[in-house]
Amino acid sequence: MDDRLCLLTVHAHPDDESSKGAGTVAKYHAEGVHTVLVCCTGGEEGDILNPAMDKPEVRERLHEVRLEELDRAAAIIGYDEVRLLGYRDSGMPDSEANAHPECFACAPLDEAVGRLVAEIRRARPQVIVTYADDQQGYLHPDHLRVHDISVLAFDDAADPERYPDAGEPWQPLKLYYTLWSRRRIVAMHEKFLELGLESPFDARWLERPDQDHRITTQVDISEFADVRGQALLAHATQIDPDSPFWFGLPPEVARTVHPYDDYHLARSLVEPTPPEDDLFAGVRQRVSH
Repeated sequence: MDDRLCLLTVHAHPDDESSKGAGTVAKYHAEGVHTVLVCCTGGEEGDILNPAMDKPEVRERLHEVRLEELDRAAAIIGYDEVRLLGYRDSGMPDSEANAHPECFACAPLDEAVGRLVAEIRRARPQVIVTYADDQQGYLHPDHLRVHDISVLAFDDAADPERYPDAGEPWQPLKLYYTLWSRRRIVAMHEKFLELGLESPFDARWLERPDQDHRITTQVDISEFADVRGQALLAHATQIDPDSPFWFGLPPEVARTVHPYDDYHLARSLVEPTPPEDDLFAGVRQRVSH
């Protein structure tokens, strides 16, 4: 067991690392935890959602632009390393991009797992954060595949008979799924109404499948609540700074609404007792010994 705490997160596209768990990573980075981002695709199929960035010169090199944005956002969050798995954005289901031979969704599962195993063995994280098994709210092929390869790689990274050329075997200790709870959505919606503002959370949002019962772990990010917005703004092609969804509440108000990142503890080889407030619960004692 290494004596260095390490957190590795697996995300589908540039900007996902900013919208999901950015405050958590910033918090652990500030504590001295080594933080690693694995981004599986280059985001080539992302729409330009910020009118100010919808220019021919941006569209012509969207892949490069999105990776530049990723580097800026990762620096804001506090990632020590950014690693690219090297696949192409798969686009939405049944789109032309979804059949591209280089896309993530078309990659052989064994190959994709092997690439992630190599990153796990290299970084040697005790904790891995990935996407949930239940993604009814957003069935993007790349997000589904992130889950699939992460679950397999968690075990395969420790198996010397699997991917023998991918580095020295390493056993992560905990696997978490990111969750965005209905409680958070309702709290934000009610805050908009309380302030007399039009809420961007319509019935489609309020009726999304409720996963609050799956939350085992809440990380207090109150001191890092502004990091997500700052990192999102670094993704200038994807994030409109005038978006009421992301920035409709005044910052001093937004940072007080549900100042937690929510997770589901999917696998653990240590003995924490949920509910938890620390992704490294049960790990710190083991590492210190």
